[in-house]
Amino acid sequence: MATTTKRKPNPALMKPIQPDEVLSVIVGSKPLPRSEMTKKLWDYIKKHKLQDEKNRRQINADAALKAVFGGKKQVSMFEMTKLVSAHVK
Repeated sequence: MATTTKRKPNPALMKPIQPDEVLSVIVGSKPLPRSEMTKKLWDYIKKHKLQDEKNRRQINADAALKAVFGGKKQVSMFEMTKLVSAHVK
């Protein structure tokens, strides 16, 4: 009989990271775990209806997100993760 072990959260994902001035416009200026930051980012995207209508994997940038995305008008979900990483310390 196999015992099931509860999955431990990755400590690297739980460690609070500090967003820079550009990203803090969206997620706030307090250090947050990466998971919380991603959640806040998605809340912002959904609240402002920034997901592309036809291709839901694309994010359309408003003024605040354009600053985070390095001036790009539209990025994919995967590209967004990489671009957001550049704005944390």
